[in-house]
Amino acid sequence: MSKLTYFCDLAEPTTPFPHFWEHTVGSDHARMALRADWQQQLKQARDELGFRHVRFHGLLSDDLGTVVRDDNELLYSFFNSDQIFDYVLSIGMRPFVELSFMPAALASGTRTVFSYEANVTPPKDYKEWARLIERLVSHWVERYGEKDWLFEVWNEPNLKKFWTGTQREYFKLYSYTAEAIKKVSTSLKVGGPATARSEWIEEFVSFCERNDVPADFVSTHYYPNDGFENDGDTEVQLFKSQRGIMREVAQNTRYYAGDRPVYYTEWNSSSNPWDPLHDESYAAAFAASTVMEANGLVDGYSFWTFSDIFEENYFPSLPFHGGFGLLTLHGIPKPSYRAFQLLHQLGDRQSLVDGLHDTVDCSVVQKESSVTALITNQTTPGHSIETEEIHLRLDNAAAEPVAAFIQRVDEDHANAKRLWREMGQPEYLTHKQVERLQEASEVSTEKLAVSFHDGAVFLKARIPAHAVAAITVEFK
Repeated sequence: MSKLTYFCDLAEPTTPFPHFWEHTVGSDHARMALRADWQQQLKQARDELGFRHVRFHGLLSDDLGTVVRDDNELLYSFFNSDQIFDYVLSIGMRPFVELSFMPAALASGTRTVFSYEANVTPPKDYKEWARLIERLVSHWVERYGEKDWLFEVWNEPNLKKFWTGTQREYFKLYSYTAEAIKKVSTSLKVGGPATARSEWIEEFVSFCERNDVPADFVSTHYYPNDGFENDGDTEVQLFKSQRGIMREVAQNTRYYAGDRPVYYTEWNSSSNPWDPLHDESYAAAFAASTVMEANGLVDGYSFWTFSDIFEENYFPSLPFHGGFGLLTLHGIPKPSYRAFQLLHQLGDRQSLVDGLHDTVDCSVVQKESSVTALITNQTTPGHSIETEEIHLRLDNAAAEPVAAFIQRVDEDHANAKRLWREMGQPEYLTHKQVERLQEASEVSTEKLAVSFHDGAVFLKARIPAHAVAAITVEFK
């Protein structure tokens, strides 16, 4: 363990710190939004974490019944999508509308993906596809009013798993879709290419500019193990990646997007839907560190996903199975959920901090009468990391501090999975066990010693490996 010192002058000009990561959060496919437990968990995430939009796959897939063909006549039903959007809007959120996948009635082929058999082929008639989009969007505008909703065309078309067509065919799909949306209302926002691995960004922007196709924003995805999926298990893949890769990739996307808003509509600590690290403090430290590094680069950063109520491959029953969610099947907050809770508590003015370390990052964010230092100790698996003693000096404080406290997320704090292991890893939880695990997931607030000399505030704390800590100082 080493002693690390970080300095911050609170009198220096601050930079804006918008809560861009709260813009959107991801979910499993649309049909799951009709479940009562899904709705309950989304409302919890909205209320406690501040998420403003929700994005999900499969709004046009057959399991939602949006359009079918009967005797060569297309029959439309928007009832199920209305039920979903009615609920989302009722809790103060909006949909980030992903237009996918292909209804079988319009599809050129039969290739599907996931347990709900989402068709991933291009339309056999692009004009029929455009009529569906125009009709559907017109219905929503009539029902909900003319809002500046965001429409994202498809999901990861650069992967054959999700789009059997070519890049050129995707651009054709995008053109027809964008034209149909703008025909309804020019105030509606449409963008793409919604790619995996942050690919096709330069080509997409160039295509839209050359062909005068509207692109109001750029959207894409990235996971830190992207490009290493065939290199052993997930920890090996992450070992071959690098710390800070998320910021590096976002910088490239920001460059090619130009002045357009950038929305990362999927990201997580890995792309493996059964990654044990998703349920542990590793994911919390990764999420907090990644968010802080992305400030100024992205306009929305949609974590994938808010809940383990998720059935892309099958519907699991194990409470901690490594799912993508911030919440377990039973609504038990994981360490990553608590990291987002600490982020949500932050103010909107960020101060410059002096101090560097290979695994520790310290950010200082100010509110009206308090200052919070968010500290992460994080690196990828297989690389050296240990507990560090952090010393923090805050110069030019406007007043003498009246209190200081620390909130932690690590192996020993806000870690429900550890208690579940001690219980013997039961697959089917009783109500009493759920209550105990909920309690174990809570973030505690501990008083922290603080000293004040000549306008400077001094604090110290030990931060273990793969941990997040929020140290807040309150002033008179």
